[in-house]
Formats: sequence, structure tokens, C-alpha cells
Amino acid sequence: MQHETARRSNRDRTEATRADLIRAARKLFTEKSYAETGTPEIVAAAGVTRGALYHHFADKQALFAAVVEQEAAMVAAEVDHASPDSLSAREALIAGSDAYLAAMREPGRTRMLLIDGPAVLGRAAMDEIDNRHGNRSLREGLVAAMRAQSVIKLPAEALTALLAAAFDRAALAIEAGASAKDYRTVLLALMDGLSPAPPPSTRPAPSR
Repeated sequence: MQHETARRSNRDRTEATRADLIRAARKLFTEKSYAETGTPEIVAAAGVTRGALYHHFADKQALFAAVVEQEAAMVAAEVDHASPDSLSAREALIAGSDAYLAAMREPGRTRMLLIDGPAVLGRAAMDEIDNRHGNRSLREGLVAAMRAQSVIKLPAEALTALLAAAFDRAALAIEAGASAKDYRTVLLALMDGLSPAPPPSTRPAPSR
């Protein structure tokens, strides 16, 4: 029993150290950017040694990848929370879109996920992270909308990728000071444009 308790205690300490490193790194990466943050700052902020850092992560880039993964998961969780199953497919898409833009206004998040992430980790690695989190939420919403016939049937992967790129571009523009209202209006118009065309009227033409 004592051996099991000691092993669990060691595991808890290990997980706590890793969490401390991610938390400290996130704060510095969002405040200063990846390039401007050094590992000595991170370990000092986390209250651990450099040895502890390299025990958990191969290097600063690996730590950054863990921070980005966690950040992307947080954004996806906010989107999922805002678009419960009780909403219609179209309502869920709109609510999820609003939640995404709101979540990306967290200071430093847009730069981390949309600028530093691809630059540091590479586009392929960021696509994999996005597909586990934000793009997954969007793809599920689009598939549900297609099944509900509130969105025309299109290849789901391609549609997800293109709409996600539009949302990311909106987040970047809003971060730079553009009108959030204007970008939301255009994004809603894009989604409305995916609605099936109403059937032509079968009523007879009025007599003259």
C-alpha cells in the first residue's frame, strides 16, 4: 500500500510539474511571443529547474506544441459549449462561429494559434492539431447541418477547411482592429449561402 501511495504521489508531482511548465510557458508565449521567450524565463516562472523542463519536453518547441494543443482544445471546448444539441443545426453553426470569434479575442491567443503556431510547428502539424479540436467541432456541425438539410451537401473535409480559413482570417483581422461586426456579417452571409435554394413556386402565374 505504501509503495502504491508513493508511486501515485510521484505521478501527481510529475503531472503538477508538467502543468506548471505549460501554464508558465503559456503566459510568456501569449505576452511576449514564442521567439521572445527563453527557456530560463519559463523555468523561473514555473519555479522548476532546467532539468525538470527537459525531463518533460525535448526542447522549447515541444513545450510550445503542448501549449498550443491545450489552447486549441480550450477554444474547441468553448465552441462545443456554445452549440449544444438542443440547438438546430443552423443555430449551432452560428452560435459556434460567434463562440470561436469570442474565444480568439483572448489576449495573445490569435498570434499563438494562427501566426506563431504555423511558423514554429509547421502547417502540417498545426493542421493535425486543428483537426483534433477546432476543425473537428466545425466539421461535426457542418455534417449535422447537411444531414438536417439546412446546408447543401458538399465534401465535408474541403468545406471545413475553407470555412475554417475564413474564420481564422476574420480572427486575425479583428485582432488587428477591424470591425468584428462587419466580419461576423460576412461570415453569416457565407453560411447562409450554403443553405439549399428554396423550391420554385408551383403556384400558377396571376392572370392578366
